[in-house]
Amino acid sequence: MAKKTAGTTQMTGMERIAGTIFFLVYLLVMPLLASRLFDLLGRLLGASIGAQQRNIWYYYVLFAATLLLFHQYLAHTTSRFFETLGEASKAWALGLVAFYGANELFYRLCHLAFGSRVNLNDVTIAAQIESVPRLTAAIVVFFAPFVEEVLFRGLVFGCLKEKSRLLGYAVSCVLFALLHVYSLARGGWSFTELLLLAQYFVPGAVFAWVYDRSGTLWTSILLHMSVNALALWVG
Repeated sequence: MAKKTAGTTQMTGMERIAGTIFFLVYLLVMPLLASRLFDLLGRLLGASIGAQQRNIWYYYVLFAATLLLFHQYLAHTTSRFFETLGEASKAWALGLVAFYGANELFYRLCHLAFGSRVNLNDVTIAAQIESVPRLTAAIVVFFAPFVEEVLFRGLVFGCLKEKSRLLGYAVSCVLFALLHVYSLARGGWSFTELLLLAQYFVPGAVFAWVYDRSGTLWTSILLHMSVNALALWVG
C-alpha cells in the first residue's frame, strides 16, 4: 500500500547537496542581501524597483531555482502523485481538517492564556493583499507554497526523517517558523513575535504530516496553496 512507502524523498545525492546550499542561502543570506541586490540592480538599470516588483521577482527567481535544482525529485513526486491520486486526495482532505482543527485548538488555548485569538499571520496577509492584491495573491497562493514545501518538507523533513521522524518534524517546523518571523523579530523579540512563531508550528507540522502520509510532496504543496487561498478569500 502507498502508506508503507510514504514520505521517501527520492532525491539524488546531487539534489541534496545543491539543495542544501540553496536552502542555506535562502534562509540565511537572501533575507539580508535581497534589498541591497535590488538597489544595485536598480542603479545598473537606471530605474527604481518598487517593493511590489521586488517581491514578485524575488519569488520568481526562487521558484525558477527550485525547479532547476530539484527537477528530478519533482518529476518523481509528480509521478507518484498521479499513481496514488486517491490516497493523496484523502491525505489532503485530512490535512485540511487537521490544519483548521489544530489552529482552532491553538487559538482557544491562546484565548484562555492571553485573552487573544488573533491569527497574526492572517493579519499580515490581509495587509499585503489590500495594498497589492494581484501580486500578493500570486506570491502567497502559488510561488511561496511551492518553494517552501520543496525546501522545508521535501528537503529538510524528507531527508531528516530517514534518520529520525521526530527530528524531521522538529527541525522542519522550527526552521519554517523562524523564516516567517525572522524579518519581524530583527529589531528584538517580543511576545508578539513569540506568539507568531508558535502559530507557525501548526501548519509546519500538518504540512509535514500530509507529505509523510501520502509520500508525494504535491499533497503538502496543494494543501499549503489551499489554506493560503482560503485565508485570502475570507480575509
